[in-house]
Amino acid sequence: MNRVAIVTGAARGIGAATVDALVNDGYRVVAVDRCRDIPDIPYALATPADLEALTTRHGDHVLGLVGDVRSATDMRLAVETATRHFGRLDAVVACAGVVAGGAPLWEISDATWDAVWSVNVLGVRRIIDAAATTLIANGPDANGRIVAVASAAGSMGLRHLAAYSAAKHAVVGLIRGVAMDLAEFSVTANVVSPGSTRTAILEASAQIYGLESGEAFASQQPINRLITPEEIAASIAWLCTPSSSAVTGADVAVDGGMTVR
Repeated sequence: MNRVAIVTGAARGIGAATVDALVNDGYRVVAVDRCRDIPDIPYALATPADLEALTTRHGDHVLGLVGDVRSATDMRLAVETATRHFGRLDAVVACAGVVAGGAPLWEISDATWDAVWSVNVLGVRRIIDAAATTLIANGPDANGRIVAVASAAGSMGLRHLAAYSAAKHAVVGLIRGVAMDLAEFSVTANVVSPGSTRTAILEASAQIYGLESGEAFASQQPINRLITPEEIAASIAWLCTPSSSAVTGADVAVDGGMTVR
């Protein structure tokens, strides 16, 4: 039986690469993205054209859905769409994320703080809230999976990005708690924490630090190069397989050694 997943933040970057990886593993996917900008996030988010390009290349295996991860209604609709259109739901992957900052915490506005936290933390909660009972109802042999994308910033501090760092720390803690809540139902919950990866968020981070491009971050990682979205997606896809059944509550660092201590 083909497995079914929901991926948020799916239109580009790590989200799109995750959709690609899951489809290659035999999944059918509801790909969710806001597809419009957020006023207090200082760079352009994915567009409807990005989401359409993703769904077009996968045909009937991927259904695109415009939705905001901060909306409980939109996330319930994503779950209802998966179960109605594809007949079931086996995994949810929370890839949606944003970055903003560029100053010490005490100079960051409440609006910027709220934008970063609402997408990065509340957005993870919303999709879990919407999907948990469905994943549990599948039964203990169904290998239900929850994966959230955090960041190397979830285990370290980043100058002038305190809101983002705090939010990604919160994602790690949230998933660890959820993993304990779901353990008795044989549904796993894990985090993947990327290092500097070729994404729009990395380019936005480069602008925050006055760098010419995200390539400047390659030197932060012992492997001395940027990570690709496909490398992050490979780890996410594995965590969605039955083979990962003994892994829950883990923070999987895919960061080129950035956080090695």
